[in-house]
Amino acid sequence: MRAFGSFHTSLGKKVLRTLIFAFAVALLPVKSFAGVFVSVAIAPPALPIYTQPICPGYGYMWTPGYWGYGPAGYYWIPGVWVHPPRVGLLWTPGYWGWGGGLYAWHAGYWGPHVGFYGGVNYGFGYGGIGFAGGYWRGGNFFYNRAVMNVNTTVIHNTYNRTVINNTVVNNRVSYNGGAGGIRATPTPGEMQAAREQHYGATQSQVAHMHNASQSRGQLYATNHGQPAVLSKNTVNGRSYNQQGRIAQGLRTGQLNSNQAARDLNRQQNIHRSVVADRRANGGRLTQQQRQNINRRQNNASRQIYRQRNNGDRGRRYR
Repeated sequence: MRAFGSFHTSLGKKVLRTLIFAFAVALLPVKSFAGVFVSVAIAPPALPIYTQPICPGYGYMWTPGYWGYGPAGYYWIPGVWVHPPRVGLLWTPGYWGWGGGLYAWHAGYWGPHVGFYGGVNYGFGYGGIGFAGGYWRGGNFFYNRAVMNVNTTVIHNTYNRTVINNTVVNNRVSYNGGAGGIRATPTPGEMQAAREQHYGATQSQVAHMHNASQSRGQLYATNHGQPAVLSKNTVNGRSYNQQGRIAQGLRTGQLNSNQAARDLNRQQNIHRSVVADRRANGGRLTQQQRQNINRRQNNASRQIYRQRNNGDRGRRYR
């Protein structure tokens, strides 16, 4: 079986790299993301129990759900599959930590190694220390099927290694320190990871957080610890699903590199329109804008289908 990204032509490799990270944005590196963004006097709720949705395609990384805080109190930000900013990076989840009489939020970040995340057992490979859900090798990510929900008929870079949770962190407590909090301190390896070059949450992750904060069903005051949406397969479901179809078509030979590149450009143009429309309307889309985006995605979907199923892999579409 060929792994995604194993094409031998330089053009194929270039297209694949673009496909995997097409929707990531250029982010300025910072030395540390230990800074506090929010501090509150009330401890965050317990982590809800939920099932991880299936990975939508190769190149996606799991970012676990967590409790955010806003003017209306705590709200649940669903776990979601996202693309990292670049090859080789792993996600260190954020965490709530007690200090100075308050619970402070320490933001998550992308980096070459997983750092300290408060000893919180987020599950799915994030058992409180490190990450057991997979690893990068040779520019490809390998998923651990023991803790990651992946379809092996689509994703071939997998292995199966049992993960034993540390009993100290094997619970639903969502914060470090304070009354009833997790008693964990950074390991030497986590301290070293904190000194590496880091990247903040991607634009899609930020949009995901914002959307959760605007939904009453995600508010703890409304759901009492049982959010309306616990997890999602993608941040912007349809755009990412289209991208996955393009990647699969290229991998199976149903699309050639030129077709895949043009399909991807169409998705990028749609994505830019969504970003511009949201910016112009205070972060929301009007009904007319949603209809326009859906129409464009319908056209793009039909084009991808025709290219992958009619055997015409050489012609360029209009």
